Amino acid sequence: MTEDVWVLADPRAGTAAQALGIAERLGRPFRTVPLVWGPLSRLPLRWGTLAGLAPAARAAIAAPWPRLAISAGRRSAPVALWLRGRGVRIVHCMRPGFAEARFDLLVVGRHDSPPEAPNVLPILGAAHRMSPDRLAAARAEWGMFGEFPSPRVALLLGGPPRAEGMAPEVAARIAAQVAGFAGSVLATGSRRTGRPAEAAVAEAIAPLPHRLHRWGDGGPNPYTGLLAWADAVVVTGDSVSMISEALATAAPVFIADPGGLGPRHRRLHESIFAARQARPLEEAPTPFARAPLDETGRVAFEVAERFLGF
Repeated sequence: MTEDVWVLADPRAGTAAQALGIAERLGRPFRTVPLVWGPLSRLPLRWGTLAGLAPAARAAIAAPWPRLAISAGRRSAPVALWLRGRGVRIVHCMRPGFAEARFDLLVVGRHDSPPEAPNVLPILGAAHRMSPDRLAAARAEWGMFGEFPSPRVALLLGGPPRAEGMAPEVAARIAAQVAGFAGSVLATGSRRTGRPAEAAVAEAIAPLPHRLHRWGDGGPNPYTGLLAWADAVVVTGDSVSMISEALATAAPVFIADPGGLGPRHRRLHESIFAARQARPLEEAPTPFARAPLDETGRVAFEVAERFLGF
């Protein structure tokens, strides 16, 4: 049986997670189509084409075609439009930068200034895979975190997108702020954090009960477990993905400013603060009530209603 939903999965995990998260919430089988980019993907391809794909990835895209394809990111947009030329409805996350009226649905963060149009669905933050079911499963799987003293503060560290890791002094400053009000710290680095910054965090939280997951550590990744057991979440403001995932929890969320952020990230923070879904780290540890934000579920419902006849 051919899956009637395809996910065009960009090699970047955070980008692919936006499309995968929507597909997973549809509750039906789907096919993940890995996108491997060739040299032409660096060009501004502004029409429906597979030219940006490496030969093997291009060959893998063949009939029978699905009813729906879900994609994310600028480079996957030409691939999605090529499928639309074969009768496939297309849902795309983030603004493609061209031919926006040709997409059946664009899922765009409010911080990216989405236009008002029938095929544009604005959301707070970005779509992701941190569903309520996944958090519930992680709470059972990582029950050992329940033994850590409260308040358990999850510390999620990103890093500059185009630099050699987070500055250790910045990481140390943020971790020290967290250590000042946490009963225990459940911390994780990311691909962009860097070993020096992770070492600085380890030193800052050493006096407290803690778990620090360094990027590339072997064994199961506790990231979802940290979120599932957190009494509060502190996340650096440079990661749209981690901020959006943190908002899927019911815990108070505090955004730490690592410095050097551009207007896009500032708009993201302002939109989230305005929605009362998070506060700046400077306001911690004052608790505040908030409901879990499930924008991915809202998108999936809209996609099912519009394109899959639910």
